Formats: sequence, structure tokens, C-alpha cells
Amino acid sequence: MNASSIEEARSLLAEFPVVDGHNDLPWALREQVTYDIDARDIATDQSAHLHTDLGRLKAGGVGAQFWSVYVRTDLSGDAAVSATLEQIDCVDQLIARYAGELREARTAADMEAARAEGRIASLKGAEGGHSINNSLATLRALYALGVRYMTLTHNDNIAWADSATDEPGVGGLSAFGREVVREMNREGMLVDLSHVAAETMRAALDVSEAPVIFSHSSSRAVCDHPRNIPDDVLERLSGNGGVAMATFVPKFVLQAAVDWTAAADDNLRSHGYHHLDTSPEAMKLHRAFEEARPRPVATVPTVADHLDHMREAAGIDHIGIGGDYDGTAFTPDGLNDVSGYPNLIAELVDRGWSRTDLSKLTWRNAVRALGDAESVASDLRSRRGPSNATLSQLDG
Repeated sequence: MNASSIEEARSLLAEFPVVDGHNDLPWALREQVTYDIDARDIATDQSAHLHTDLGRLKAGGVGAQFWSVYVRTDLSGDAAVSATLEQIDCVDQLIARYAGELREARTAADMEAARAEGRIASLKGAEGGHSINNSLATLRALYALGVRYMTLTHNDNIAWADSATDEPGVGGLSAFGREVVREMNREGMLVDLSHVAAETMRAALDVSEAPVIFSHSSSRAVCDHPRNIPDDVLERLSGNGGVAMATFVPKFVLQAAVDWTAAADDNLRSHGYHHLDTSPEAMKLHRAFEEARPRPVATVPTVADHLDHMREAAGIDHIGIGGDYDGTAFTPDGLNDVSGYPNLIAELVDRGWSRTDLSKLTWRNAVRALGDAESVASDLRSRRGPSNATLSQLDG
């Protein structure tokens, strides 16, 4: 990419900033400093500790962020719900503390208002259906607290939905799982299909009356990893109105990184660490492993290859960006942290993407999908009340 492409990218982002589908800053703050945001003041440079701070968000042209309120799947039942509430509280604290730079957003109109003010629209996304503890009332409570998408699973199956990285359990979605999707539609909460098995993706698309999203998933045809989206699913997004937001995680976007990551994960587990642990101790082990066995390095063109293919399969109106910053140990060269988005946009400029197409990728598609989900919810609420169905009633 050349200087003129970067200049064009920055011009585009000044008008149509990035809506990023997934950032794990709240979990990083939980793990690193137990939510002591004085110790990780994102108004100052946090590059020694985090992928994210306000200065780098501004440099990256980020205009809206879905902050993940993820909790690990080894937290279950009431503990998962409590931890999710703590994550939500963390986001609320950040919005309150940095009110000059962040604005809470619960609607598409809120996102546009934040853009007009030059603030970053801050939305919440729950990552994993274990966060609702098999309770539709808990789902509605999360919506009331500002959660605007829920990823149906994380890395492990739950009672009513199959994960991409677990063995088949219910064959996609159970009857209760389908009821969860219907209730999300009624609330206006986007159904997020990152992390779920391909059969779960297809089942959710069969049920959902509103657009679905993939908050951080790339193309399986380009990199054959189960976390990515098969072409037949991408092709269904035009009929659904959904948006697939390409992620930057090297082990999902670069085929050579898949085997390396499996070995690195095994190394962490063999030393008693969770394979997703990004604590200083775990990262020290990672670095030692990498010195002995250099990791394959993803680049900006690696991610652009996914977007080129996803655009072809899903259509320009159905793609977006979900970096997964602060939720991954490694990032691509040129996309090292949240300041890197202009490099990706410049690469796409060099590949001939038009300004109109880029505006859809960065801003317009995601905002439209949330607005459409709101419209569907308004209609559904006029026709039916909340569901009080239980897992035992529907699944036995």
C-alpha cells in the first residue's frame, strides 16, 4: 500500500468509521487488574498491556465498538450470569469515565448520533449462551442492560446449541435453542453465529426473522478452520439481511497458523494454563514456544483475501469487521492493535474497492443490521408476548 491509499483510507474512515464487532477489553481488564481501570487508564498509552486505548481507537478510525461481555465456559450456572453482569458493569464504568470519547449506544440511531458527535458508539455483546443459564428471563434482563447481541456458544457446547470447536451434541439447535433465537428476535438482540457449528448456523438462519451477524469470523473457503463460515452460509446472508464481520485472529485466517496454534495451545495446557490465557505468565510460555518454533505470520493481505472472498459469496451489503482485539495472543503484521484499520482499508483501496463499498464494510452494513433487528422486534412485540418456556419443557 502507498501513501495515497492510506490517505484515502483515513478520509473514508473520517466519514464512515469502523463498526468493530468484537473487542475483549473488558475481559482483559478483569484478568489483568480485576477491573481497576485506574491501573489501566485507557486515556493513556496502554500498548505495553493492551491492544486497545482511546488514542489508538481514534488513530484507527473506530466509530463504534461492540465491547464483548464474554465469560469463560468453565464459569457456568449462576456464576456465569454473575460474571457477565460484572463484565457489563465494566463497560458501563468505561462509558461513564470516558464520556467525552465514548457514548453508550443501544440503537442504530444512537450509533448515528455518536458518529455525528465524534464519539465512539459503545455497545455490548455477550459471548456464549451459557451467560443466560438456560433462562429466557435472564436473556431479557441482559437486553435491558444494553446487550445487543449474544453469541449462541463459545468454544464448548451448551445444552441447547452446538459449538464449532466441540463434538456434535444436539445437531445444531434444540427446540429450546430455537426458542432462544425467537426470543432474541422479539427483543431486538442480534443473533451472533461466531463460534457456533455450521449446523447451528444453518438452524439459526432457518428460525431467525431478523438479520444475524457473525461478530468475528472469516471465510472457511480461504482458511479451513471450524470457527470460519462456510460458503453456503455466507450465501444465505443476502436473504436474511445479516452481516459477516471478518476477524483478524491469525489462527483463523492463515492456514499455516492452524497447526502451529494447536501445538502452542497444547504447550499451554501441558503447563497447567487455559489455552486462551493471555496473562503475563502464559504469554512468557507462548514466547518461549515461539522462539523454538517460529509462528507463521498473518498480514494485512491475509485478512483482505478473506474479505474479497466474503464479498463475493455474501455480497457487499453483508460483510463487516470484527478484529477480536484483546481476545487473542497474536495479531497480523500491520493490524497489531486497534490503530491498524486504515492499513486494511488502504489494502482494499489498492484492490479496487470503491468508496461506496468501503463505507458499507466499515459502517453502513452493521448499523443497518441493528436497525433492521429493531424493526423486526417492534413488529414481533406487537403480535406476541415474552416467552416463559424452559429448557425442560421444550427439550425434556
